[in-house]
Amino acid sequence: MIFVGIDENGLGPRLGPLVVTAVSAHCAHTAGQACELPRRAFRVRLDDSKRLISYGDNALGEAWARAIVRRMGSDERTPDAVVRALSLDGPAALLAPCPDEHAKQCWAILGEQFGAPDELVASVERDLADIEDRGVDVTRAACVITCARRLHDADARGLSRLQVDLHAMERLALDARRDAGGDVDITCGKVGGYDRYGPAFGPLKGFDCSPLEEGRARSAYAVAGVGRLAFVRDADSSHALVAMASLAGKWVRDLLMARVVRHHRQGDASLPDVSGYGDPKTMRFIQGTSLERQRSGLPRECFERPGKTGTTSPSSRASRPFLPSKA
Repeated sequence: MIFVGIDENGLGPRLGPLVVTAVSAHCAHTAGQACELPRRAFRVRLDDSKRLISYGDNALGEAWARAIVRRMGSDERTPDAVVRALSLDGPAALLAPCPDEHAKQCWAILGEQFGAPDELVASVERDLADIEDRGVDVTRAACVITCARRLHDADARGLSRLQVDLHAMERLALDARRDAGGDVDITCGKVGGYDRYGPAFGPLKGFDCSPLEEGRARSAYAVAGVGRLAFVRDADSSHALVAMASLAGKWVRDLLMARVVRHHRQGDASLPDVSGYGDPKTMRFIQGTSLERQRSGLPRECFERPGKTGTTSPSSRASRPFLPSKA
């Protein structure tokens, strides 16, 4: 059986992308045995990303991303190569909404380097080998990157960030199913605090979807042609594959946010290094770049996200799937 863990990073910031990541594994045991996080001692390297890493201190997330990409047999010699190996969308699709003269804000890689020491990557590789000995063979990871401009596009269509998050999870679920060639067992972190997800599905709209349980802590569905799909509260601290997705996705988001910071600091070295969340440093960064952004003609939509995260229940809004352009 193929098990999949999916989680998001960056739902609420003012700046930077929303990243949703999936990690897949061949599992030899039942769902509970396969997905349970290992012993306490192991959690120094595998747990909810919010407990283990932070902006500017994300070497562990990088180590997980690099170790999994290495298992995939993909190029992992540079940070950009790892992001490309993970991204569900190719470079053309990622760049499609970018004004040509401003694409470098998010995609310039000059001077970009790894931060994780080789010893840490080797430790994570040993962790993956230990997990494989327990019957869980991690085989691949993938992520959906939704930039500020695409969040504005979704907002214009009446979709909240929560719905964009959900639709990205659905895309990753379908991708995992295609790669597996058979039904998969998928666990996602809860999207918002909602109980019912079926009416809000986008890419899965039209699939025969039968609720198995719907509640505050867990909502699960049998989806014909896909498998079992569950949304679980605090899954990143209880489900090994969701925790891996959380760690790797946090590094991807931080790397892409660092590109935005680096781009603007080239013109003003006094600007702070920021995470993109609504903290005082981020607000100073937004204010400090205002004049130069106006001078250069950088669209606000390519820099700062729409103002609201979105608090409307998914079941109460139209569900038109948010997909990237096919450019």
